[in-house]
Amino acid sequence: MFWCSHQPDLALGEKTPATVFYLSTMGISRDSVHKRRATGGKQKAWRKKRKYELGRQSGNTKLASGHLHVKVTKVRVRGGNTKFRALRLDHGNFSWGSEAVTRKTRLLDVVYNASNNEMVRTQSLVKGAIIAIDAAPFKQWYMQHYGEELGIKKGRDAKMEVTKKSKGVEAKLAARREGHKIDPHLDEQFSTGRLYASIASRPGQCGRCDGYILEGKELEFYVRKMQKKTAKK
Repeated sequence: MFWCSHQPDLALGEKTPATVFYLSTMGISRDSVHKRRATGGKQKAWRKKRKYELGRQSGNTKLASGHLHVKVTKVRVRGGNTKFRALRLDHGNFSWGSEAVTRKTRLLDVVYNASNNEMVRTQSLVKGAIIAIDAAPFKQWYMQHYGEELGIKKGRDAKMEVTKKSKGVEAKLAARREGHKIDPHLDEQFSTGRLYASIASRPGQCGRCDGYILEGKELEFYVRKMQKKTAKK
């Protein structure tokens, strides 16, 4: 959006020596006609813009916290279809891949973004961002499924409420625990109450913030990246 001015021509009888401003709007276009060729040469615009090439302002989905409540708006798009533009979100569905379980949990913080550090500072939720989520729903499921508590630090006794279980239930839990191991890096995160997860959905397009918990080599990779980033500071 820009301003253009018009100076009156006194020779033509325009006596008012005032500047008139016109408000002009420029549309966001996703075409490639205005871009250079692969060889680097310029190409002339040989046609006008098309409706199917239009673009819209980015949603810039933020992490809702404090007095900022969740806000999702509906956008009418081409063909009468609708998109859901999330402006603020504080929860989402996240999958624990190795255990094949998904739970709805709170979003706590945006910790890393490979494309732009500014997105971490502004707490922007975009696809591929690494965020911290609440571990409580997954701890509760693990306790119910395996009969063991996660995230117990060494040297501390587990404070568990002893509930009576039948012999059949005890045998079933023992069979599940047999040969089952959990990633030590993941277990360490459970002790802090926060898990690192990656956003797999597009909050600005579908209005949801869903993803998966980081595990194994991927978790080690992003932990190294974040440690390297904090070391530079």
